[in-house]
Amino acid sequence: MPYTSPTTDIRFILDRVVGFEDVAATERFAEATPDTVEAILTEAAKLCDQVLAPLNRAGDTSPARLENGVVRTSPGFEEGFRAIAEGGWIGLTAAPDHGGMGLPVALGTALNDMMSGACLALQLNPLLTQGQIEALEAHASPEIKALYLPKLTSGTWSGTMNLTEPQAGSDVGALRTKAEPTGDGTYAISGQKIYITWGDADFIENICHLVLARLPDAAPGTRGISLFLVPKFLPDEAGNPGRRNDLRVVSLEHKLGLHGSPTAVMEYDGATGWMVGSENGGMAAMFTMMNNARLGVGAQGIGVAEAAFQKALEYASDRRQGKAGGSGAIVEHADVRRMLTAMKADVFAARAIALACAVAIDMGRATGEADWTARAALLTPIAKAFGTDTGIAVAEDAIQVHGGMGFIEETGVAQYLRDVRVTSIYEGTNGIQAMDLVARKMSDGGEAMFRLLDEVETAAEAARSELPDLAHVVWSAAETLRESTEWLVAQPLDDRFAGAVPYLRAAARVLGGHFHLKAALVENGPRRALARFYITRLLPEHAALLAQVSVGADGLYDMSPEDLAFA
Repeated sequence: MPYTSPTTDIRFILDRVVGFEDVAATERFAEATPDTVEAILTEAAKLCDQVLAPLNRAGDTSPARLENGVVRTSPGFEEGFRAIAEGGWIGLTAAPDHGGMGLPVALGTALNDMMSGACLALQLNPLLTQGQIEALEAHASPEIKALYLPKLTSGTWSGTMNLTEPQAGSDVGALRTKAEPTGDGTYAISGQKIYITWGDADFIENICHLVLARLPDAAPGTRGISLFLVPKFLPDEAGNPGRRNDLRVVSLEHKLGLHGSPTAVMEYDGATGWMVGSENGGMAAMFTMMNNARLGVGAQGIGVAEAAFQKALEYASDRRQGKAGGSGAIVEHADVRRMLTAMKADVFAARAIALACAVAIDMGRATGEADWTARAALLTPIAKAFGTDTGIAVAEDAIQVHGGMGFIEETGVAQYLRDVRVTSIYEGTNGIQAMDLVARKMSDGGEAMFRLLDEVETAAEAARSELPDLAHVVWSAAETLRESTEWLVAQPLDDRFAGAVPYLRAAARVLGGHFHLKAALVENGPRRALARFYITRLLPEHAALLAQVSVGADGLYDMSPEDLAFA
């Protein structure tokens, strides 16, 4: 069974679970009518299923390579990218002023989900360009916007972001790349950046790098970082690629997965760049791109989880072994059925959380209401971390469903785990996402979370008349999370950070129960059965997770690194 885009599930979540109709009712997104949404999802599915999915295996077996300073991409990737660009998909959510469609982020998230399930290695390219478009829209000068945004939106040029250096990973403030003013409004950028996804390609006319660098005499740490746009080719007077800039790809990383996505070590040697945003305001400008990418990476995890689940279900339905059930297929075995149902339930939960986050972003932009903006900020780390954790877990279980054949590369199922594994590291590790949730996103004393839990409990109360047993479990879980949140926000940061990861996962579990319960009220059939499985078997995990949270940092440092090494 080839990959099939989950348009039915996405449409159901948008229409019946996360309130997309509120987005379509705003003036800003009035064009997102049901007919438009249906057309977008249908055409996107054709692109993903017929054009991109057949490239997934080629990207794994014929990796991108560096030859004489030129990055040679995997077979078929150029044609796949052209189909993405010519279909207008890169500019789906970009502003119409520069050629974008101006559609909601919720539809962009659905697109990224489907494209990631089809071919994650290629999808990374437009995802980064979309993030750069958003950063330039928010922070660039009118001249930069006029020149770069139409070309990025059309896919004629592509974008990257350059943060990491050998000595500066999550500690971005330790970066050493320098930016020297040249006196003509440009800057000479010098330094090395690593882990630059799609740092170069042989089918893109120009690669536009957003580079974090430090001005002379700038303050130490993140306060002294500025952001610069550094193109591979310097635009001429007509805006076309001209002279080659002073930058190069030093090497491509040899990675666990995503072989079709070239991850470059970039060297800048006095390369010409233009400042984006204010002097020493680089982190604020870059975070616009990173926040866009965090939700996008969460969708990547969900997309790969969907593809891995589909492959596991196909194998389990065909593989005959033992005597369980009438068909003899292993899908009838209790443990295999448990794995498959858990995979399906978690994909739904993660997808609903991601789309709810996207709806909150859209509502915040359309209405300007602070509560929507706060909800989007709160849900972003949860969507990123739970989406990617789900991708890894489902891909791992897909191998397990295949048994010994899952360990054999020819079956193709191992690629999903190898490809998706890095998503929990991308754009700030999931541990960093969790710390962000319990610190910055709860600097309001937890008010945004409490408002969200009010909605969960109100919905559970309303469901008691039809599904009393499930509604009671969801309401109780939300109340337990509320009590843990009240305790957490009163603790010092070290105690918050010690329990941050289990807290985030517990929050995701509760939100998953909430969305499954809403689905169960709509449809008394497979969705209600899936909701019952999630609420009775997976949601109870929240209690054990919150027990870890309540310990804080107690005992965490009782052993030294030397003690940890005891044999």
